[in-house]
Amino acid sequence: MSQAAGSRLRALREASGLTLRELARQIGEQPTNLSYWERTGSLPRADLIIPIAQALGVTPEEILGQDKPKRAGAPGGKVRQVFEQVQKLPRRQQDKIVEVVEALLKAS
Repeated sequence: MSQAAGSRLRALREASGLTLRELARQIGEQPTNLSYWERTGSLPRADLIIPIAQALGVTPEEILGQDKPKRAGAPGGKVRQVFEQVQKLPRRQQDKIVEVVEALLKAS
């Protein structure tokens, strides 16, 4: 991975709303390893590319710079974590959350 690839990995992580620590926890790595990849552009192990992509909500090709940026179908990062928590709430509370989110989206 080139220095630009390290910057790309960092940009994707930040766009997903995850900290180094959060992403590291999700993929079972040390935050120092993620920091190293981002700073130096070193390539993560091949077995980590798909878990990283899933955690960030992007395609593996996007991480490797082989594809134009595309968001994967499912939300990633903090959005996914919040979505999973919302799914556990009673239907009435879910409806209220949807109303608030729709109002925020309409206002932006």
